[in-house]
Amino acid sequence: KPKLESRAAARPTRVPPRLESSPCPAEWSSSNSVLLLDDLIQRIVAGRGEFLVFALTPPRLDTDRERAQEIAEATVARLRPLGLDGLILYDIDDETERNPAERPFPFMPTLDPADYLADHLGAWRTPVIVYRAVSKYTPTELRAWLSAQDPARVMTVLVGAPSSTTTGRTSLADAQALRREVNPALTLGGVAIPERHSRREDEHLRLLSKQEAGCRFFVTQVVYDLNAARNLVSDYHYECRARGVSPVPFVFTFSVCGSMKTLHFLRWLGVDVPRWIENDLKHAADPLEASYEQALATATELAAYCRTLGVPFGINVESVSIRRVEIDASVRLAQRLRTQLSS
Repeated sequence: KPKLESRAAARPTRVPPRLESSPCPAEWSSSNSVLLLDDLIQRIVAGRGEFLVFALTPPRLDTDRERAQEIAEATVARLRPLGLDGLILYDIDDETERNPAERPFPFMPTLDPADYLADHLGAWRTPVIVYRAVSKYTPTELRAWLSAQDPARVMTVLVGAPSSTTTGRTSLADAQALRREVNPALTLGGVAIPERHSRREDEHLRLLSKQEAGCRFFVTQVVYDLNAARNLVSDYHYECRARGVSPVPFVFTFSVCGSMKTLHFLRWLGVDVPRWIENDLKHAADPLEASYEQALATATELAAYCRTLGVPFGINVESVSIRRVEIDASVRLAQRLRTQLSS
């Protein structure tokens, strides 16, 4: 998933009121004053899977506060019936340095995900994974944000620069070190890219290096190539076994694709879409429904494979498109996948 565009001066990030030290994760009541127990963070830290999250991109940067609140309230109302274990909030980046090809959809900077959580999602009742595109922040800014996070409310995925040629303000390694220094209890996740494993065959080693740096879970980009994801899981599993290391949860991301333009955007983002899937969608009477069924089948098969190996996993659903019909189909996909998880 893309990350947030660099800005000359990042705004100070506000967070929900800090919880008192707690041995277990917590969720907020709608009043933000009563804490209810929730076990997503505890489950991840314990290396257990079978959980469901939904990923959101914050509204556009030019969205006024009142409209942003309306969007947040509508989102909470739409997602609350799904019984989600948590949310993911993405940091969005232009990524033109990674992919110079023309972007199928114009890039629109978004609100800072941490600000969106603090200012507009106080009514959300489960833990939230906040992405941080570390190359856009100075070490001082990252230190301030990391130290302010409550480990019972928030987890984070630290993401490096979009390309090796990007000169960022903070490297991924330095950001990981800052987390260990200022807030070691904050549960840390990393990014897993099955497509990169197909090209280089070393993604499982990258994941283990991130695990050694403190990562307790990995989130993939949208999965369309089942074999690529299964190969990564397999190599990771057997390397863990060879080293005597316990595997941490994979969080596999799934989405629907209601148009060829959305499919081209997925490819622009770096997602490998097999030709047979493209052909099926191109010639389907209802591409959105065909994509829904394909995502459901892929998630079901990948979950079964992880269970066979004993690799813990979670499911993440998102809508790549802002079209209402694709958002609704993604919500429907999450609802269906909820029934297939054992907890």
